[in-house]
Amino acid sequence: MQPRSWTIKGILEVTTAYLEQKGVPGPRLDAEVLLAHLLDCRRLDLYLRFDQPLSEEEVAGYRDLVRRRAGREPLQYIRGRQEFWSLDFEVASGVLIPRPETEVLVEQAMALFNGGAIPGKEAPKVLDLGTGSGILAVCVAREISGARIWASDTSLYALALARKNARTHGVENRISFVRGDLLAPFREGGTGFDLIVSNPPYVDSEELNRLGPEVRDYEPRQALDGGPGGMEVVKRILRDAPAFLSPGGRLLLEMDPRQMDEAFKTAEALGAYDNPESIPDYTRRPRVISLEKGDGR
Repeated sequence: MQPRSWTIKGILEVTTAYLEQKGVPGPRLDAEVLLAHLLDCRRLDLYLRFDQPLSEEEVAGYRDLVRRRAGREPLQYIRGRQEFWSLDFEVASGVLIPRPETEVLVEQAMALFNGGAIPGKEAPKVLDLGTGSGILAVCVAREISGARIWASDTSLYALALARKNARTHGVENRISFVRGDLLAPFREGGTGFDLIVSNPPYVDSEELNRLGPEVRDYEPRQALDGGPGGMEVVKRILRDAPAFLSPGGRLLLEMDPRQMDEAFKTAEALGAYDNPESIPDYTRRPRVISLEKGDGR
């Protein structure tokens, strides 16, 4: 008996039904994204080539991809990339998948320098804490002319991937990648940053266990788990950052909208910041806290 000959249309229909049966959200979209990835084409091209037969090698390769998605592995890890700030970044299972709301940090960094809220300098110093795949460091380097960037992470794997992304986008020579826990690597001679940005772990430990399998079972827990209430790392940064900021320097922290009030109270109790501000994300929920270091503090 001859093996079945699969066309693009036929295999998409069967795959959509299979992924739906496995509980995968958006099964048709995922089926198309995976096949376009395999064939190295646009999703639109699939519709223009519906009747095209697939080779045995292509069918076998597609089955492997679909099997991984049916196991709820995120599309971004299967494809090995994710778009952020209209740029293509390499991602892998050892780093957090970039989310659209994190683009608010890039927007605010640009606004602070371009709008003059941070005193103009020819070479402003920016620190990205917990850089992961390097998205913030790379985007800030591209968007803020002359900025000198430091990017830290505890993971050597993440730093290697971030360095690769920086090289891809032509800013590797403007970013210093440093291994260490948050601000620890900068305790000797690391003061005077004009801006510190971070998307720290801020998911409540108990809530993390209730998230979907794509997040719970595949993304690195250390990049998500903020401890009980999700505020452990956020509070550490709030407490330690003033010693590393220049007078008038800014701290931008992403967090869960439900944590914003507690973050404001913590910052106020520290007495080290001026001009606290809550920045909304694209769904109009408070997402980023902006704090200015007070003079002489």
